[in-house]
Amino acid sequence: MDDDAGFGTVAMAAYNPDPELFARQLRSIQDQSHRDFECLISADGRPEIVKALVDEAVAGDERFRVIGFDERVGFYGNFERVVAAAHPESTWIALSDQDDYWYPNKLETLLPHLATHSLVSGQARVVEYPSGRVISADTRRLDLAVPYFTLTNQFTGGICLLRSDVLTIALPFPRMSTPSEVHDHWLALCASARSGTLVTDDIVQDYVQHGGNAIGEMLSEGSTIDPGSSWATVRSISDRYEGGHGPLAVARSVFKVSVGWRQLMVETLARRVPDSASMRQLVALYGKRRRFVRTFRFVRDARRRDLVASRSVIEYLGGWIAGWFIGGRSLGMPED
Repeated sequence: MDDDAGFGTVAMAAYNPDPELFARQLRSIQDQSHRDFECLISADGRPEIVKALVDEAVAGDERFRVIGFDERVGFYGNFERVVAAAHPESTWIALSDQDDYWYPNKLETLLPHLATHSLVSGQARVVEYPSGRVISADTRRLDLAVPYFTLTNQFTGGICLLRSDVLTIALPFPRMSTPSEVHDHWLALCASARSGTLVTDDIVQDYVQHGGNAIGEMLSEGSTIDPGSSWATVRSISDRYEGGHGPLAVARSVFKVSVGWRQLMVETLARRVPDSASMRQLVALYGKRRRFVRTFRFVRDARRRDLVASRSVIEYLGGWIAGWFIGGRSLGMPED
């Protein structure tokens, strides 16, 4: 890929956007110093409202186009729809949330890295809306090797750019009923099977936090776990994704959030890419034939090197224990 990167697609997933934040984000994309792109906005329900907001914010700019769907599929499915609809001549894809704010040189700064990597992420300043308070000067994403970021996701979609050829192995997205089912984690793993991933120190945008964030930024990941709060969260997730919070439903939920999602990702990827030493390592650590001692030693080493938070280790090992009760190795497997 040439350093100038050429034509690409800014792929935005939209759902019931705040008009002010939405317009500001669209204009920040419009004002990018790299101008050779289309901005494709996928409306997850009520597309006529999204189109009216786009027309008002960037009137007359033919680079902006809305594709609309009345059937809601959630942010994960909506990102799948929008990247699948990217212009066939796009050489790169920039993922975009509907409510952030890009700095004018974001694309210009990150695109050159796609000459050597299949996916690149910068950093973002974390800002509270509407107060404007800076919560954190940057997102502190780490440039980890693939076995480590498979365990602890280092990629926030709205800060990432990827080569379009990653989609040849990423589509269709794997499916699992869990809040861990996120597009950025999956796309980064797929990119690792091409020319790898890169996380830079460049702060390229504001990551806006407000009451309507689909996920938001968890800046206290390394803090002490409060048992009462954690149990309430587990029950809430189990009710939403498993239809109740009985013992088996909770066990399924805990397994899928940590172990199950990673098992599904690596097993799906292993079916779509040629065999390699790195792929065999991922399957050995996270696939259905994983062995506890090997994976435990890897996770323990990652924690000792401060590459993952204690909370992530506890959640992963808790998911493994839950999997013993529900036959987790047979869950979260890709369909043939």
